[in-house]
Amino acid sequence: MIALAGLMACGGGFFYIKDKANAPGLNTQSTRVLIEPGLGVSAIAARLKTADVIAEPLVFRIWARLTEAHTKLRAGEYELPARASVVDILNILQSGKTVVHKLTIAEGLTVTEALLIVQDAEGLEGPITAIPNEGWLLPETYHFAWGETRNDLIGRMADDMGEVLAKVWDERPEDYALKSAEEVLILASIVEKETGIAAERPKIAAVFLNRLKRGMRLQSDPTVVYVLTDGGGALGRALNREDLKIDSPYNTYRVFGLPPAPIANPGRAALEAVVHPDTTSALYFVADGSGGHVFANTLKEHNKNVRKWRVIKRQRAD
Repeated sequence: MIALAGLMACGGGFFYIKDKANAPGLNTQSTRVLIEPGLGVSAIAARLKTADVIAEPLVFRIWARLTEAHTKLRAGEYELPARASVVDILNILQSGKTVVHKLTIAEGLTVTEALLIVQDAEGLEGPITAIPNEGWLLPETYHFAWGETRNDLIGRMADDMGEVLAKVWDERPEDYALKSAEEVLILASIVEKETGIAAERPKIAAVFLNRLKRGMRLQSDPTVVYVLTDGGGALGRALNREDLKIDSPYNTYRVFGLPPAPIANPGRAALEAVVHPDTTSALYFVADGSGGHVFANTLKEHNKNVRKWRVIKRQRAD
């Protein structure tokens, strides 16, 4: 404050500082600066100097105190435009409009895969101590500010899944085949892993619901992959006959009904497909070689489609 008093005592000192505070800054392009909680105006000025945004920290400190902005500066990560003046920077640091980061959890990832993305996300803090159950993270693009904890973001993902699942469950038709929202989540996770084509989800959901109604096994390959990888993600190879014999409540080639829990995190569309399936008599489907599936009402028709798919696979291998 001695420097401030001395400068203000000089003739025209105020207007000198004002001109300096309104002069363009040093940075020739947009610059991000992180202001941690608890930093005082002197430390912030030093941070801006280090980032080559301002030339004279003293001018920043004096103008901040003259305008009483020094009591209103807010922590966070800020995007400072090119040539931002001290006045501009003080306005930005008082606004609280921090940089928004984005993190995307894709449909069909397991909880393990999703948590690895959260763990590696720049700007999040703290260890992951709250591990949600499989299937209970809503695939979505999430926004967060620098310094938000990983547990808080995971909590938001879980809360969002709970809200979406409850809404979808409330939309179920009368005499619906599944008995609970949790069963919807389980089947939706299987549907999600079976196809990446949005238009197919309602039909694949219908096939599985038809099989459940008839007491048939679901015979879904992704449930076996989930067992073999312990929920870690992709298997990295094709399933073989021995894989289909593995003893697990998740192996839908051996057990009847649904597995005990989801095998991935399904998106909104998969959840809605399970509650609003297509009207079809189909009981089978197999890859058609173009990224989609071909459906069949009878085992005979299905076996014919399987033979076609095997020919396509052999041709690709050759």
